[in-house]
Amino acid sequence: MGVQPSFLRRLETQEVVQPVRSEGGQRRYSRSEISRIEQVASLAGEGFTLPAIRRMLELQSEVTELEHQLTAERARNRKRADPA
Repeated sequence: MGVQPSFLRRLETQEVVQPVRSEGGQRRYSRSEISRIEQVASLAGEGFTLPAIRRMLELQSEVTELEHQLTAERARNRKRADPA
């Protein structure tokens, strides 16, 4: 991933990512977490702080959830308007 282990520890401490641990205690990252780490590293490289990055990711997640809800609501409305 091109980041230092200390950076990964900070991401875990700041609850930006939550890797599972192997029996030997090694961090195991999912593909989505790896993608998130790459995104965080890029934003950190642009000068954003970890708390700011965490907030951006939270807002991004909220927007995604709202988009899913909106899509579902639109589908329900279409079914009600056209009960064929």
